[in-house]
Amino acid sequence: MDDDGTRSADGKTPLSVQATFEDALAKLPDGYVDGYFGNRSWGVTVKRSEDGKRTWLYGEELSGTDIVCFNLYRLAGPGSILKPCEMSSAKVIEFVLGFEPSARRKPLRP
Repeated sequence: MDDDGTRSADGKTPLSVQATFEDALAKLPDGYVDGYFGNRSWGVTVKRSEDGKRTWLYGEELSGTDIVCFNLYRLAGPGSILKPCEMSSAKVIEFVLGFEPSARRKPLRP
């Protein structure tokens, strides 16, 4: 973390974005859920360790080839570390913030 405390443990993500991301991730249910991101259908699986120190997410575009995959590790002290799987942190954050599980999806306007 930077000395001014404005960055997450990875030193790159502003804390406000990290907090918003972690809040959105916490709202996703454990297990598999269908949903939408960018008006495309996605299937997402979320697994959380029993001790709450690791969250894993794998998302797959159901009508295409795009994927999102990452681990989020909670540190012993304050903060966490996001470890994307061969993609940018920005892509992971954008996905989690924009993903809408089907149960909460609002109807599209004609």
